Amino acid sequence: MPPRAPRSSTPRYGLARVLSKRGLCSRSQGEKAVREGRVRVDGRLVRDPEFPVAGHERVELDGAGAEAATSVYVALNKPRGLLVTASDERGRDTVYGLLEGAGLPWLGAVGRLDKASEGLLLMSNDTVWAAGITEPSTHVPKTYHVQVAGHPDDGTVAAMLTGVVDQGEPLRAGAASVLRRGDKTAWLAVTLDEGRNRHIRRLMQALGFDVLRLVRVAIGDLSLGTLGKGQWRHLTADEVAALRRRGGSGSSPRTLRRGRGE
Repeated sequence: MPPRAPRSSTPRYGLARVLSKRGLCSRSQGEKAVREGRVRVDGRLVRDPEFPVAGHERVELDGAGAEAATSVYVALNKPRGLLVTASDERGRDTVYGLLEGAGLPWLGAVGRLDKASEGLLLMSNDTVWAAGITEPSTHVPKTYHVQVAGHPDDGTVAAMLTGVVDQGEPLRAGAASVLRRGDKTAWLAVTLDEGRNRHIRRLMQALGFDVLRLVRVAIGDLSLGTLGKGQWRHLTADEVAALRRRGGSGSSPRTLRRGRGE
């Protein structure tokens, strides 16, 4: 029989959630590991992902102690064509291939970029810090450079700020401006302080413009800078702290969210 959790006033969390909070895996990966019989609590095998754990118990994953991993914070310049997922059932390339061989612990994507989008992507095993950035209520701004077919004018920019309703969802930009115009295309700077699925693409489509390229260039005050395409770097302590302030206290225990955007 699995171990029976003693009664206590100490806050308790499900076993899979504890593994995620300790930065060892995602919550879904934790659920899978528990069900596969890879996790023990105080030496006893547990197969229930919701088994309550207070924090003082000895938790083992694959025979090793599942202590909290050192927090790691990474900025990555995502190339177009890669998926933001740990694995893909169709075998398509993902951003995790860019981190192979680096000796990093498990990292989750902080928010997302779709396959056709490029630019700044944060990754971390600090789930509370990540939740502060992705939680819609914190309104951490994300800035994009967007190439569209055609020549949007001042009226288009004003309409982006006013917003549209698409499939019952309001879509608007927090800030927008024209960066430059070519013969057949233009580049816009667009800032979102909230993000819905394919937000910018749907907004521009509703206004009559097809998005040709979409590059995220900043999250909060953190800019992509000169980081090369497909390259990554560790964030500095000051950068981590600045994003933590942007995201609020980050005190509530949450798992990494895929988030929405662009």
